[in-house]
Amino acid sequence: MGASPFRNVDARAAATAEAPRRVALPTLHTAVSACVLALVLALTACTAGSRTGSNTSGPGPGRGSALDVGFIAEPASLDFTKNDGAAIPQALLVNVYEGLVKLDGDGEIVPLLAKAWEVSPDRRTYTFTLREGVRFSNGDDFTAEDAVFSINRVRTDWTVSLKSGMDVVERADAVSPTTLRVALKRPSNSWLFAMTTRIGAMFSTDGVSDLATIPVGTGPYVMSRWTRGDALVLEARKGYWGRQPDLDAVTLRYFKDPTAMNNAMRTGGIDVVSTVQTPESLAEFADTSKYRVIEGTSNGEVVLSFNHGKAPLTDRRVRRALCLAIDRQAILDTAWAGHGTLIGSMVPPTDPWYEDLSRTYPHDPARAKRLLADAGVGSLRLRLRIPNLPYAVAAAQVVKSQLADVGVTASIDVLEFPARWLDDVFTKADYDMSIIAHVEPRDLASWGNPDYYWRYDNPRVRALLAEADAGTPAEQVALLRRAARILADDAAADWLFLLPNLMVTTPEVKGLPTNVVSESFDLTSVSVRPT
Repeated sequence: MGASPFRNVDARAAATAEAPRRVALPTLHTAVSACVLALVLALTACTAGSRTGSNTSGPGPGRGSALDVGFIAEPASLDFTKNDGAAIPQALLVNVYEGLVKLDGDGEIVPLLAKAWEVSPDRRTYTFTLREGVRFSNGDDFTAEDAVFSINRVRTDWTVSLKSGMDVVERADAVSPTTLRVALKRPSNSWLFAMTTRIGAMFSTDGVSDLATIPVGTGPYVMSRWTRGDALVLEARKGYWGRQPDLDAVTLRYFKDPTAMNNAMRTGGIDVVSTVQTPESLAEFADTSKYRVIEGTSNGEVVLSFNHGKAPLTDRRVRRALCLAIDRQAILDTAWAGHGTLIGSMVPPTDPWYEDLSRTYPHDPARAKRLLADAGVGSLRLRLRIPNLPYAVAAAQVVKSQLADVGVTASIDVLEFPARWLDDVFTKADYDMSIIAHVEPRDLASWGNPDYYWRYDNPRVRALLAEADAGTPAEQVALLRRAARILADDAAADWLFLLPNLMVTTPEVKGLPTNVVSESFDLTSVSVRPT
């Protein structure tokens, strides 16, 4: 992402209505009978052989090495059932917590804890065959009872906005220790896809007493240490049911600003910049003997959000005027050094229903002024409350300048992220405008929730989203395109640009994805190999 507090549909994974479908993958490594935590590694930059990268000394990197990855946004807690924010699943999903299914690098739904599943002809019943021999990090066996517990707990105990993805579930039953049956209230294209996100994480019935500090999952890593404001250390689990990770340990290091993170990369303090926060600094990493730059796409729509619960942003003329006042290409060039994509909607190009809507509101200050005059708000003052994240701060300065050109005064209020922004803007909706990167996959559905932080309430959009979820895959694509067009025409927000996936690594680091398609910073395929 950048970082964000947010939230889902998959045409390719939807079952046909004619017959049951069975999905399977080749069997992974056989599970072992015991779950033993890995010994604590000393993760210091000066220990010979404990670090990767061209700036360190000691034995050459390889299997059994450690990795240091730099991030900007740190989790406020480790409990993503109670805390919105993308930093928690970024660190823990797939790595520590696993679901029945996950997304592969191409965005396809593939088995994980479920090795296969069948879908009934009416598309309302999913029967999962679970892997045998899987254990949680606390030693408990993973069974269908845990899956039932986890699914039900989303509906009863979770408090985050994404929990609505489980509302379509009518009931979940453990048919046997390795067979799970889930009945839906209606056919849903989005439910199985939602199970690849954090709401699909499987929990032990005995492992949820202290999720904020002690995560208990079935994944290939366990959390061994979290020093707030500094680092979170993940260690490889001995006895993991699947393929053992190539890395013994990964340290996620959190930095207050991008300059400090870049300096750490240049001086050998970290091996990976997880997301470049100052694209103009890429010239610092031009030496291909020391660095490798990865550039792809992401799900991170950088949104200039409008509060539809407060005048004058309840007036579509005002919202349209604000969109016409913004030169999005100039923002992309100035704030993000031209890296990224103009999209004009809440749909990235990796979604099947994407279409380019970036020209819906071309930059036209004269027309913006006329609309503001028609709305009777010629001298408008608005609060632009943003998180203290580099892309938001950089974009806000350009937005403020461009709005001033049409007579709108934007007062920028920079809030600490995640705690303050989540409380004031996301929870209380105490703002006029904000800028945040929404990084959750398939998050067009958030516009169907009138209680979401932008307080958008459009019955037609809600109906289209519901019809798309229950329809055939072809209907889903057509209906979601219609919903996206309505949102764009309504100036429901101004989609400034889509964040690129920009990473910097040492040449020895292998297996990082070119494109970001899920909530997780997936470490399961990452290794360190001599070049």
